[in-house]
This record gives sequence, C-alpha cells and structure tokens, in this order.
Amino acid sequence: MQTLLNQVKEIFDNEQFIFPPEHLYQPIDYTLRLGGKRIRPLLLLAANQMFGGNPAQVHNAALGIETFHNFTLLHDDLMDKSPLRRGQPTVYRKWDENTAILSGDTMFALAWRYFLRQPHPRLHDILNCFNETAIQVCEGQQYDMDFEQRQNVTLDEYMLMIRYKTAVLLAAALKIGALYASAPDTDIDNLFQFGIHLGLAFQLQDDLLDAFGNTDTFGKQTGQDIRDNKKTYLILTALQTAPQPLRDELTALFSSTPADTNPKVQRVLQIYSDLGIRSQVEQAIDQQFLQAASCLDQIQVPDQNKTPLRDLAGTLSGRKK
Repeated sequence: MQTLLNQVKEIFDNEQFIFPPEHLYQPIDYTLRLGGKRIRPLLLLAANQMFGGNPAQVHNAALGIETFHNFTLLHDDLMDKSPLRRGQPTVYRKWDENTAILSGDTMFALAWRYFLRQPHPRLHDILNCFNETAIQVCEGQQYDMDFEQRQNVTLDEYMLMIRYKTAVLLAAALKIGALYASAPDTDIDNLFQFGIHLGLAFQLQDDLLDAFGNTDTFGKQTGQDIRDNKKTYLILTALQTAPQPLRDELTALFSSTPADTNPKVQRVLQIYSDLGIRSQVEQAIDQQFLQAASCLDQIQVPDQNKTPLRDLAGTLSGRKK
C-alpha cells in the first residue's frame, strides 16, 4: 500500500496545474495541492496493479479521476456554502463564487484531457465508464438538493442518492484501472460492486463524522448537514425510529433556518444520542464493509494481489470519529 501511496504522491507532485491565465488556474492548483487521501487515484492504481497492468499507463487516468472529483467538490462547496475543505478555506471563500464556477468547469474539461492523453484498446469503454459516472454524480447531487425540500425521503431513496453522488466514482476508479489492465469482465463487475459498497460505507461515515467528528481531524465544520437541513442516514433513521413527539420536533428543526444555528445543532445531536442513532449508523457501515469484502473475495486473482485493496478498506473502516 505504501508503494502505491508514494506513486500517487509522485504523480501529483510532478504535475503542473498553473497556466495562463493564472486567475483561472491558481484555484485549480490550490485545490489539487490540498491533498487529502486521494482515494480515487489510489483505487485506480491498486486495481490496475491487481491485474498486472502497467502503472505508467494509468498515471494520466489517476490525474483525470482526481481532477474530476475535485471539480465536484468546488461546485458542491459553493452550493452548500461550506466554509472549509480539508481544513482550509473553500475556493469560493478564498476567491469568489464566479471563480469557483469557472475553475470547476475547467477541471471537468481537464479531466477529459487527461484520459485522452493515453491511447488504449479499451479507451472507448474507459471513456464511457467515466462519462456515465460523471452523469450519475450530477444526478446524485440533484437528488441531494431535491431531498432538502422534501419531508418524505425514504432510506432506500437516500441510499440510491449516495450511490450516485459518492459510491459510483470510487467504483469507476476501480473499473477504469482494471480496464487498463484488460481484466476479465466478470472480475471487473465484482470489483465495481466492491467499489459501490466501499463508497456507500465511506459516505455513511461522512454522515456520521459530520455530526460527531472533530473539525481538526475531519477537515470540515461539524454539524453542517444539520445546519443545511440535509437529509442524511442519521436524520432519516431518527425519523423512522423516533416516537411521534420527537419526530415532530426533528421535522420542525429540519425545516428551520435560524440566524444562530448552534442551538439547533446541539438539540439535534442530543436527540440522536437519546435514540442511539450513532450505533445504528455504525452497524450500517459495518454491513457495507462486509459486502465489499465479499465482492473482493470473488475476484479470480491470487489473494496477495488483493492485499492493497484489503488494506485500504481496513484503513477506511477505521477513520477517526
């Protein structure tokens, strides 16, 4: 795993992101230099290595998948009015809203450029996977926005939304890495499903960390989902299990937009604690990790080839709360 982490770091350290006009590219460089775990390029490289691919052949794809991911973050932060990303000011706060829109749009185009740099016999399949994933990510974002205006969102609807918004990009990174290695289709399908369950677990963890995490380790303001009246696994589970008086109170809280949101956040968190929501979400996360492990077990390669992905799944399952 450390070897792959070093490869990802080297790929991004060696890439130039600033070009004229600098006011367009400085926010792109700022975003891509903030780092983070860079899970998606790591997954892409790990999948490629698992099937004996050529690592040099997927460097551009690794850049492309991470550039696209960060494009979505620029626009997501703007839509959500999030002040922090990875512990630093978000692009629209550091520059302005127009810059976040235009630099984000450019990153989407740059992602395509990275994929087109590397010829491959299955490039059509690779680009089709990337394009369908990009569409689903946008669909997931729209569902997320729609849910803010609805009071009757179900857990099944929510799981579909996070599948599109978060999980499919992790699964696509794995699939693209495997396609570059010309892996068998059955193994690619199992690897894709591994990524879906891994992504669902990852997003459920984000929901949990948003409510109960530490800002210093999480890198974002905690309680933001509550402030934004976002439907998450936590609130939907609470509404499903709470007695009627608490359900009515939660519905009212998630329909309010007070000037001072801190009392609202504290009250919601207290209700979550009273209902044992944290442990219920942790159980759902564990179930997704178990399903991911089952999909990985079905892939027909030597077990040692799966070690990096097993290690990564283990690392993600132990994210700081």
